[in-house]
Amino acid sequence: MSTVLFIVETHQGKAATASLHGITCAARVAAAHGAELALLVLGADDTAARQVAAEGYGAAKVLAGVHEALGTFTAEAYGDAIAEVARATGAIAVGATATSSSRDALPRAAAMLRAPLVSEVVAVQDAGLLRRPVAAGRALVDTKIEAAPYLFTVRASEFPAAEASAAAPVETVAVGDPDPRGAQVLGIERTESARPPLTEAKVIVSGGRGMGSGENFKHLEALADLLGAAVGASRAATDAGMVPADLQVGQTGKVVAPDLYIAVGISGAIQHLAGMKGSKVIVAINKDPEAPIFQVADYGLVAKWEDTLPRLTELVRARRTAEA
Repeated sequence: MSTVLFIVETHQGKAATASLHGITCAARVAAAHGAELALLVLGADDTAARQVAAEGYGAAKVLAGVHEALGTFTAEAYGDAIAEVARATGAIAVGATATSSSRDALPRAAAMLRAPLVSEVVAVQDAGLLRRPVAAGRALVDTKIEAAPYLFTVRASEFPAAEASAAAPVETVAVGDPDPRGAQVLGIERTESARPPLTEAKVIVSGGRGMGSGENFKHLEALADLLGAAVGASRAATDAGMVPADLQVGQTGKVVAPDLYIAVGISGAIQHLAGMKGSKVIVAINKDPEAPIFQVADYGLVAKWEDTLPRLTELVRARRTAEA
C-alpha cells in the first residue's frame, strides 16, 4: 500500500496542537489516495515519537527520524531529513502544517525531490486535488497534482484537530546525514506568558494601529486576562513597533480561528482578514464606519476604543466576580 507522510511538530514532547489539525487533512489525503498515513517525528532521540505513537491519531505507524543534527530545528537539516525519508518510504505525498518551520523546511525538501509543493491547503477535493486560497484569501483555487510525490502544507484553522486513538507502532527510519550547511542555533529566546499561544487560544483580543501606542495595549491585556484570552495584533501595529512581531495575526503572521475574535482599532486590511476570518464569532470596535473589518464582523461597534474598551472590561470583570 502506498504511503502519505505527515511531519508532526512537537512541543514539550507531545504533538503540537497545530500539527493535530494538519493530521486530519493528511488523513483525508491518504483516504483519497487509498493510502496509509504515516507520521514522521524528527529529533535527536525517539522520545517524542514514542509519545506521539502512544496517542496514535489514526495513523498506521509513526516513524522516528533520529539524528543529533535534528535536536534543534534548522531548515537545512530538516529539509534533508524529510527528503531522505520521503525517498526511503516511497511516499506519494508529504505534508506538514503551515507553521513558520514547515514553510522553511518543506520547500527545501521539495527542491531536493524535484517535486511540486501546494501551500496552505484548506480542503481535500479528491486524490491529488487540493483547494488553497490565492490573492490573500480573496479566492480559492483547486490545484490538481499529477506528479508523485508531491508536498503540501495545511492551514490548521480549516481542519478539526485529530483525536487520540489506539496506539500506533513506532519504526526508526534512516534520515541520511542531515547537513545544516553551516547554520548554527546560538540560542532560543522564548516569550514567556501565562496567556495561551495565539494558535491555540479559544479567545483572542487583537489591537491595531488605532490603539495609538504600545502602552495602550495594556487595556487589551486587561480584557484578555479576564477572558482567558491571547493577545494579538495587526501587521500595522507590529510594524510600528507597538508590540512584538510574534503577536501578528494575518497572512504573513499567524493564521487563527478561535471561538471569539475581538478586533480593536483594526481597519481590516485583506492581509489581516486572511489570518482571522475563519473565527467563529468576530467582534469589531472601530471609529471608522467604513472600515473593512465590519464586512466580516458578526458584531460591530462604531466608536473610539477609549470610550468603549474600559467599560467593556469593567462589565466583564463584574460578570466574572458575580460568577465566582
